[in-house]
Order: sequence, then C-alpha cells, then structure tokens
Amino acid sequence: MGTGWLKKRLELEKLMGVDALFRKPGVSAELRKLEDEVRNCTRCRLHEGRTQGVVACGSPQAALMFIGEAPGRDEDAQGIPFVGRAGKLLDQMILAMGLQREEVYITNIIKSRPPNNREPRTDEVEACFPYLERQIELIQPQIICTLGRPATNALLGINRSMGESRGKWHFTRGIAVLPTYHPAYLLRSPGQKSKAWQDLRKLIVALAEGPPQAPGLF
Repeated sequence: MGTGWLKKRLELEKLMGVDALFRKPGVSAELRKLEDEVRNCTRCRLHEGRTQGVVACGSPQAALMFIGEAPGRDEDAQGIPFVGRAGKLLDQMILAMGLQREEVYITNIIKSRPPNNREPRTDEVEACFPYLERQIELIQPQIICTLGRPATNALLGINRSMGESRGKWHFTRGIAVLPTYHPAYLLRSPGQKSKAWQDLRKLIVALAEGPPQAPGLF
C-alpha cells in the first residue's frame, strides 16, 4: 500500500485551514508554556538528578502520537525524546510507515530521567501524568501508539504484559490506542521486529481509513 496519501492529506489540510477549524487556537503557545513548566518542575524526586526535563518533539498538528516510558541518558543530555539508539530505530519505524519524525508527536510518560534508566515508580508516574494529559488535550491525536509495557499500563490504567496488550486496539479519552514494543526492547530482541511491523501496518491502515471507534461512540 502506498503511503504518499498521508503527506498529501496533511498538505491539503494545511492549505484548506482544517487545523484552524478543528484544533484549539494557541496550541503552540500552550505547548511552550507546558514545556517551561516541565523544565522547572520539582513535583517528584527525579528532578534532583536530571540534567533537564524532556518534554516532546514533533508536530502540534500530528494525527499520530507516540508515547514512551522515560528519557534515557542521551535524551537527558539533549532535551529531546528518543535520540539514542532506540530513537534511531523509532525513526526507522516511522519512515517505514511513510512518515517523517517531524510529522508525528513523540513524548514520554515521565519527563525526567530515572537513575540508571530504571523503570519509573508509581508516585513518579502520578506526579508527571498531568503533563501527559495536557499534551493529549492540546495535540488531539487521532491515534496514540504506546511504546512498551510501562507506557501502555500507565496510559490505560491497566497492569498487563505486552504480550496481552500489543497489537490490540484500546481506548482512552475516546482516542484509539495501539500498544507495540519499545524500540529498546526490539534492539535487545530483534526477533520481535516482525510483530512490531504488524502493529505498524495497523497504524498505517488506521491513519488511511480512520481509527476504530470506542464502544458507545457514534
């Protein structure tokens, strides 16, 4: 299936002012305000050891939002999510979908790097979660793709393995969510890349034909 459709659609939306009709005004300004809040945040212990808060990158008009777990060493140093080895693989995954990194929106559940890249603790997720909720509210993506178990469980409020969650459609706030493996996991387990590609193909179809609707929505 060709993928030029999406770029043409985005160009058409921009030309016709679709974003102006359907998206809230002042989104970029609100995102900059949110970024300032994150960089000065002291809500949890993680601010004590970080270099800087890592908010997001990508387009405020993105139809697709990727949500990972937390910044790593490279992200903490550069202030941009997914710039290390896992980030390079994520870039390849996005390109395989016929998109550019600049056309999607990428963020994490946690905005500060946990020590030694450990998994975020419950209280840290709770402290940082309002920032993510605000990002979702502002971006209004059509589809969210969660990367890995911690991000999936935190966003959906569940406690499941990736084997139970990945490749299946879920919903939060009326938005379709498709979990897949975190790129860092795929680097450690390259045999799982074929399953991740199956998930990406579902995203491609959903972007082209429209995401599935949450039960009870018309």
